[in-house]
Amino acid sequence: MFIRKYTHSDRDRIIELLQLNTPEYFAAIEEDDLRAYLHNHSSNYFVIEIDDLVVGSGGFNLADDGEIAKLSWDIFHPGFQGKGLGTELTKYRIQQIREIKSVRIVSVRTSQLVYKFYERFGLVVKEIVADFWAPGFDLYRMNCDIKLVKIPLGK
Repeated sequence: MFIRKYTHSDRDRIIELLQLNTPEYFAAIEEDDLRAYLHNHSSNYFVIEIDDLVVGSGGFNLADDGEIAKLSWDIFHPGFQGKGLGTELTKYRIQQIREIKSVRIVSVRTSQLVYKFYERFGLVVKEIVADFWAPGFDLYRMNCDIKLVKIPLGK
């Protein structure tokens, strides 16, 4: 397993990973949002490679005040889910975020399908909005003080 910064040449593979997870984890209408994110906000986006194949990705971006780091667009090939790669990538991003001295809060906007994953890191649900992303895809807004973020053991 190798984690590296995203490059624009990874874009088509990341879109393919999203499509492989649609409609189970993502709504089809989210593809345009991902394309825009990769084009405009990918400076802190990362990929995981296994045997030179990108099998997952995820990033973070900062709020305008620099005090909130927002985890974003975690996507993994279905055949590599549940193997601890998401945990490793999130640990990596937390490490990167902790190096930014202005950050006080880590947040994520996710769905009812995966919010429990982020609870393992100490993030707490602050808001739920039904059908936010699309019908059947609820918004779970979560956050945690950076000092209280947990690093779970194992997967």
